[in-house]
Amino acid sequence: MKKKILYVEDEAYLARIVKDTLELKGYEVIHKKDGTRILEHISTYNPDICLLDVMLPYIDGFTLANHIRNIHSQLPIIFLTAKTQTDDLVKGFSSGGTDYLRKPFSMEELIVRIENQLKLMNRDISAIQSLPDEIALKDYTFYPGRFELHTTKKIIKLSHREAQILSLLCTYINKPIERKTLLHIVWGDDSFFNSRNLDVYIRKLRDYLTEAEGIEIVTLKGKGYHFVVV
Repeated sequence: MKKKILYVEDEAYLARIVKDTLELKGYEVIHKKDGTRILEHISTYNPDICLLDVMLPYIDGFTLANHIRNIHSQLPIIFLTAKTQTDDLVKGFSSGGTDYLRKPFSMEELIVRIENQLKLMNRDISAIQSLPDEIALKDYTFYPGRFELHTTKKIIKLSHREAQILSLLCTYINKPIERKTLLHIVWGDDSFFNSRNLDVYIRKLRDYLTEAEGIEIVTLKGKGYHFVVV
């Protein structure tokens, strides 16, 4: 079965090249020139991956990714953009992006990144499915397969990446895990940009766990993390 790609790009010439090339490679591609009605397309089209330009009319790619992530926690999202500042990268990953490709880009690199994201998603799902249905963390309960963290007061909906990283930390409870290990398992490499991405997710997980006594994600300077549960 062909993998389905939802591609949002307002530059017509580039969109035609990308769409035609990906279809020649065996993908099924639906192209939209802006972000309006995208959530409707997500529901009806059920894509395997999204490619989003950042500078879109009506609604920018970062905001669009946030909306997509609220209804689909696992869907890989690759940003295609000329915005190259570190703050833009961090904002992209914070909004739910799983990869980031600068314009201009080669089609060969785009295809490799698409294939990598699809492989990572399948591996992530398998890893999460191998965990218990629920994991007790003091007054919290983590449900890996549902991407949920329950407290006595609320239910926190986790993104795909948040659930994956917390799942990995749970396999190393009260043991150190190297930063490089996390980066290679989650993103496939330990590049600077993926490292910054990890920082964003660790910070968000710490925020979620801030009310828990006896639970802490401790940074081991120059090495990694120690997920303490006592």
